[in-house]
Amino acid sequence: MFELETPRLFLRPLATSDLPELAAILADPEVMRYSLRGVCDEMATRVFLDWCFDCYINHRTGPLALVDRNSGEFVGFCGVSPERVKGSAVLSLGYRLARRYWGQGLATEAATAALAHAFEERCFDSIVAIVEPTHIASLRVAEKVGFERFETCEFHQRPVRLYRMRRAQWLQRLTADADQAGMD
Repeated sequence: MFELETPRLFLRPLATSDLPELAAILADPEVMRYSLRGVCDEMATRVFLDWCFDCYINHRTGPLALVDRNSGEFVGFCGVSPERVKGSAVLSLGYRLARRYWGQGLATEAATAALAHAFEERCFDSIVAIVEPTHIASLRVAEKVGFERFETCEFHQRPVRLYRMRRAQWLQRLTADADQAGMD
């Protein structure tokens, strides 16, 4: 597997030793408010971890642990994982952070790193973001990292915005950002 770094975070594969911190995050009703799984107990968190390990083995991608570079504290997870949407296999960006880390730009920072790895290193062609329209913070993260167009559809009997970004769009955005930085 791979590890990534951002200015404030280390992103690494989840490990069994993350269970206590991960279980605490997934047991928080506010964190899980928009989750299909709902609040998770320790057993459900173990099942989620097993699914992550399966993603690593079978797809060489999946949710990564987010660790604060300064404190070493477990922040949450973020990554690109396989998903089924409207009967098709897709890769989906997902993230969850402990509530005390909300509002600091860490989800955007982690999502940007995950997308950069997915598009630039792994050369994935397309990634989706599935966001409930009432989840304003998550909509902002998706849009800040470059998801623009969406369709409204149902996902597990819930109305969602299904954003899709192609690798060419990501690379074009990088070029535009580099050109803008050169002008500054």
